[in-house]
Amino acid sequence: MSTTHFVRKQFIWTASWKPMAVIVPSLLFCSMLSADPQPPRRQEQHFKVEAHPVVTIHNPNGLITVKAWTKAEVMVISNRASDNVEVDAEQMGNRVDVSTHAASDNVAPDDMRADYQINVPEDAELQIHNDSGEVNVANVLGDMNVETVAAAVDLEDSAGYVTIKTVGGSFQCTRCAGKLEISSISGNLRLTDIHSYHVHAQTSTGNILFSGEFLPNGIYRLKNYSGVIEVRFSPADSFDLSATSLKGKVINEASLTPKSHQQHFYSRFGNSLFGTFNAGRAKVELTSFDGTINILKRD
Repeated sequence: MSTTHFVRKQFIWTASWKPMAVIVPSLLFCSMLSADPQPPRRQEQHFKVEAHPVVTIHNPNGLITVKAWTKAEVMVISNRASDNVEVDAEQMGNRVDVSTHAASDNVAPDDMRADYQINVPEDAELQIHNDSGEVNVANVLGDMNVETVAAAVDLEDSAGYVTIKTVGGSFQCTRCAGKLEISSISGNLRLTDIHSYHVHAQTSTGNILFSGEFLPNGIYRLKNYSGVIEVRFSPADSFDLSATSLKGKVINEASLTPKSHQQHFYSRFGNSLFGTFNAGRAKVELTSFDGTINILKRD
């Protein structure tokens, strides 16, 4: 092969490569410019607040975790399940509103999920609406209103006026004080280590467990249509008891004293029971249609 022929072939290869070396990066650069950047699915926001702030949360589906801390601010960490859902968090005075909504029409229900981790001051007031998923709240001492459809609700160490409404979600409250009003259609209600003067819990087809102190002058009303109502007491408790199940059983381990004006006393297995335990300082009313009512000694 001649030197001239080799040089010509080298020139042809080089000439054919150079345009590609220029065009390909240009295409990549143009593609990057034309791409629509998506916002991150995880976001963190901070809001400075004063004493007794109000925090509202509206979420169709997801896990909501709210914990108290000592800072005078609200921190909202959100995690969207997809780009089809948007999260808004904004402050209006001393109120912080958090909401989840669809980014476009015809969004699948599974894509509407968003999970939240929210830190609030201890004295914050909470208003939470979560259709499905779960709601966990710990150490918040302000008033609280929680409404769910199928989401379970779990509270720990609350002390304010607590109102819970669920359709099928279960409810659990541990070491709760303050005023408790809980209603559900088919959810189970579990109240343990309670230190409250006012408890009103009602469910249609779920079970109810109450294990806590019966405080002097306290009122405790537990009611269901079917299922088990179980109350656990200690020897130091003092309460006036009324327990009625129209078609179910009433099982009792408390040594009750009848009152002189009462026409009905109790039997160990029956559908009605009235009497006083110790001095009768608290009032306990248990009502069921065809469920079982258990009054048992607390271990």
